[in-house]
Amino acid sequence: MFIKNNWPGILWGVIILIITGIPGKYFPKVTTFWDWLSPDKIVHLFMFSIFVLLLNIGFKKQYTSAKQRFIYIIVSLLIGIVFSGLTEILQRFIFVGRNGNIYDFAANTAGCFLGALLFYVFLENFLRKKLIL
Repeated sequence: MFIKNNWPGILWGVIILIITGIPGKYFPKVTTFWDWLSPDKIVHLFMFSIFVLLLNIGFKKQYTSAKQRFIYIIVSLLIGIVFSGLTEILQRFIFVGRNGNIYDFAANTAGCFLGALLFYVFLENFLRKKLIL
């Protein structure tokens, strides 16, 4: 049941792992805090907001009770943040030509919160009105 409802989020997580494993010479370097608005950080924000959004949609299909709504939003947020940290650790110690840093982790975490917010504010209300999920 979990995989049936959450396969888009799982697939997107695998895509994130593949993208974060690509050697770093193909991506721009970020050296200071002020570079956090670089295209690299926007990509991090986008990837993890989509990841948490997809997890929330899958959890909504799996847990239909209104009482569980905030629980699965928080769980998907925590999964996104932990996965974000894992990708940065893998970049730092495992992936060749990559180095994880705190600024990427901050952009990933901001993306997780953005994905949860987008789901709660927009999609949750839209899906409830249209009865899609």
